[in-house]
Amino acid sequence: MQIAVVLAVGFDSSLMTTRSLVLQSAGYIVESASSLEEAAARFRAGDFNLVLLCHSIPMKDRDHLTCLIRATGSLTPVVSIARKVGVCDAFVNATLEDVPNRFLAGIGEELRKAARRSANETAH
Repeated sequence: MQIAVVLAVGFDSSLMTTRSLVLQSAGYIVESASSLEEAAARFRAGDFNLVLLCHSIPMKDRDHLTCLIRATGSLTPVVSIARKVGVCDAFVNATLEDVPNRFLAGIGEELRKAARRSANETAH
């Protein structure tokens, strides 16, 4: 798989910095946004393989941003990070635990699913 570009969105700058470093060390290119407006603008202007929503964003704002992304017709996977197991966002592709190894494995799986969807669409 080619290098994936991730749009990471969160309101807590220290969490975003740490999460970005973890993603970069795993080989991802990361762009960050610290507000919903910035995230929407970056998404429209960029070509992202995945959008990652931090648990520092209130649920209603995560739902709103996901709906804005889907309204563009994009099938880009949107993944949220949960503080605890069992929490799920309504409109995202997946909710991952905030544990680095599980978090990275989950992102990899979502990118593989997106690549398979893309290949299936191209084949038809």
